[in-house]
Amino acid sequence: MPSTDGHGPRRVILYARVSTDEQARSGYSLAQQLEALREHAAREGHEVLEEVEDAGQSGASLERPGMDRVRDLVAAGGVAVVLAQDRDRITREPAYHYLLRREFEERGTAIRAMNDRGDGSPEGELTDGILDQLGKYERAKIAERTRRGKIRKAREGKVMAGHRVKYGFRLNAARDGLLVDEEKMRIVRRVFRMVGAEGRTLSAVSRAFEREGIPTPAGGKRWDQTFFRLAILDDAYRPHTHDEVAGRVAPEVAARLDRDGLYGLWTYNRVHTRTRQVSEPTDDGGRRYRRQVRTRERPAEERLHVPVPYSGVPREMVDAAREAIKDNRRPSNSGRRFWQLSGGIMRCGACGMGMETHSVRARSDDHYYHYYHCRNHHKRGDAACTHKRSHRASDVEGAVWGLVAGLLRDPERLRIGLDAMIEAERTGGRGDPEREARSWLDRLAALDRKRARFQDMAAEGLITFEELGARLGATEEARETAERELAEVEGRRGRIEQLERDRDAIMEHYAGMVPEALDGLTGEERHQVYRMIRLRVTIRPDGGLDAEGVLWEPVCTLTGTR
Repeated sequence: MPSTDGHGPRRVILYARVSTDEQARSGYSLAQQLEALREHAAREGHEVLEEVEDAGQSGASLERPGMDRVRDLVAAGGVAVVLAQDRDRITREPAYHYLLRREFEERGTAIRAMNDRGDGSPEGELTDGILDQLGKYERAKIAERTRRGKIRKAREGKVMAGHRVKYGFRLNAARDGLLVDEEKMRIVRRVFRMVGAEGRTLSAVSRAFEREGIPTPAGGKRWDQTFFRLAILDDAYRPHTHDEVAGRVAPEVAARLDRDGLYGLWTYNRVHTRTRQVSEPTDDGGRRYRRQVRTRERPAEERLHVPVPYSGVPREMVDAAREAIKDNRRPSNSGRRFWQLSGGIMRCGACGMGMETHSVRARSDDHYYHYYHCRNHHKRGDAACTHKRSHRASDVEGAVWGLVAGLLRDPERLRIGLDAMIEAERTGGRGDPEREARSWLDRLAALDRKRARFQDMAAEGLITFEELGARLGATEEARETAERELAEVEGRRGRIEQLERDRDAIMEHYAGMVPEALDGLTGEERHQVYRMIRLRVTIRPDGGLDAEGVLWEPVCTLTGTR
C-alpha cells in the first residue's frame, strides 16, 4: 500500500473517543474502538504512526486534548489518514467535520471512518454529508422528546430520577417520587437551625461538620458552603400549605394531596444550561482544558413544581436562615483570588448597599486587576447612588487587615471589645434572654390552660359556641404573638452563644500571633476573622473607610484607588 509519496505503506493515526455518558454504557469503550481500528489497519496494510485517545470528551466540541494531538501530528506532515471507527467519533457536528477535512487536506491527509458510506467522490461526500445532517437532526429530536417527556412527568407530579437524589430524600420504589431519608434530613434540619436560630456563618457550619466527621453529600473531605446556601434557598425544604401547592401544580396533582398536610416543592425547568469545552494556553507551553458552563434563569411561567414530603424544618426557621445569608455573595474566581471583604462585610457609604466585586484582565501581560464598586450605582446609575468610584481590592483589603492585625496583636484590647459586643447583644433586647425565654414559655402554657378552660365552659353550657369561638380566636392571636416573641428570643440566645464561641476561637487561635504568622494568613482565613468579630466596613466615595464591630476608630483614608 503506497504512502503519501507513492512508496511504502500509508502512515495512519488511529483515533478513538468516548464521552463520559458513553463510558457509563457497556460495549462502547476506547479499548473496543482501538482493537477494531488496529484490525482494520492491519488488513489494509497501514503503518500506525500513533494511537490517540479522547476519554470523557464530547464530540460536540473540537477543544479536546486528543484531537489537538491529532491536529499537531497532521500539521507536522507525513500522515496519510486519520482513521476512526465511526464518523461521529471525529465530531458530532457536520460543520466541524467539514473544517477538519479541509484543514487536513492542505497537509495531504484524509479523514476516514470505518462506517463511511461514500467512496471519496463528490457524490460520495454529498451522501456522507446528508447522512451526517440526518444524524444531527435525529439527535436533536431525541433530546427534544426526552425534554418533553420530563416535562410531562413533572406536570403529573413525578420527579426525575437522576444520578444524585436531593440530599435528605430518597427515591420511592417506582423511582418517580421522593421519601424522607431521616438520617440525612436531620443534618438538613441542623443546618437551618445553626444558621437561622443560632446565627452561625456557613463557614462555621462547615467547620463544625468537618470536626464531627459528618459525611459530605458527594463523599469528599470538605463540606462545600455552596451546598448549604443552595439548600437554604431550595423550596424543597421550605414547608408549603395545600393551598400554596395547589396554586403551582395541576389540579389532578393537588387532588391527591392531604388538605391538612405540608409539602416541599421540587422545581424543574428552572434554568437553561449550555456547556462547552474550551482550551487555554499554560505557562509551560501546553494547554489546559475546562468546561465552560453558562446558565440563565427561565421565566417563572416555564418552571414546573412537584410536591415532595415535608422536610420537618419550620417555615420560620427557613425564613430566618434565608435572611441571615441574603447579603452573602459567593467569592469570584476571576484571577483565582478570594475577595476578603465580600459577603456583605463592606458596604457603600453613600447608599448602604453591599459592594460588588469585579476584575479587569490586562491585554498586555494577561494580569488581572481587582476592584470593589457599588452594586447599586453599577446596576442603576447615578439616580440610585452617586458612588461611581471603583476601589482597588489590594489597597482596601490591605488597609482593613492592617488595623485588624494590630488588634489581634493586642489580646487584652481584643477581649474587651469582644466582651463588649457580646454584652451589647445580650442587653439589646428587653432583658436576659434566658429569663425572657422562660417567661414566654410560661405565657404559652397559661394560654393552653385558658384554651382548655374555655372548651370546658362551652361543654358545660356556661358559654355559647359563638362566645367560645371569639375567645378561642383571641387566645390563638395571643399564642401566635407569644410564639413569635419566643422565636426572636431563641434566635438572640443562639447569636449570643455563637459570639461566645467565636470569641473563644479568636482568643485561642489568632490573638497574640507574631506579625509573620498574621501576615501569612490566607484571604479565606482573614475573611473568617472578619466574620468572627462581626466586622462591617463602610467605604465612602473618597476612599475613606470606617469600621464597626469590636473596632472603634476609622481604618484610614485611601488615595489612588480607581
